[in-house]
Amino acid sequence: MRVLVVEDDRRIAADVTQALQAAGHIVETVRDGEEAWFRGDTEDYGAIILDLGLPGMDGLTVLKRWRANSRRTPVLILTARGSWAERVDGIDAGADDYLPKPFRMEELLARLRSIVRRSAGHASSLVSAGDISLDERQMRICARGVPISLSPLEYRLAAYLLLHRGRVVSQQELSENIYGQDDAHDSNAIEVLLGRVRKKLGPSLIETRRGFGYLVPDRVG
Repeated sequence: MRVLVVEDDRRIAADVTQALQAAGHIVETVRDGEEAWFRGDTEDYGAIILDLGLPGMDGLTVLKRWRANSRRTPVLILTARGSWAERVDGIDAGADDYLPKPFRMEELLARLRSIVRRSAGHASSLVSAGDISLDERQMRICARGVPISLSPLEYRLAAYLLLHRGRVVSQQELSENIYGQDDAHDSNAIEVLLGRVRKKLGPSLIETRRGFGYLVPDRVG
């Protein structure tokens, strides 16, 4: 999944980026409010981690502008501001969750998984489609309870489609959420990768909707 980290503290940004990458995410970072607003308003991300104390434009203003422009990307707020009134302001502005500093990376990852699941309509970290199940916390995909060996790219593709099952995902959206900026790939890369995943997970799990994208249906036969 493609995640935007908006944090002006370089050490915190680096630590969060490292943790997210270790969890299999594609990470982009920005350090000021103006650029954060532009990125979040013009790019599609699976989730955004947003600090409130930003130079240029504060995080709360950034978030309000996103929501005013109907940007519904899940947003997890990070802040050193600890008062309950400021937390209420953040939630009322459209934040999906709120994590005060200092925090543990395990909690950040858990809260991130939670807001992404909720945005996709799932309540549990275990997502199933037919005989295939995804455990986000363990970063594991199983068939009938047996773990399947997948490369990092194969896991990202399968996990993204499983998490968004019941919705057609365009090739562009899928590509943006499984490839990093430095990953070289051509226009046929998604189809090749899908072919490998279908061999491992079964041909009926992922449907191709010509001209629209790919779908893991709610019910897999």
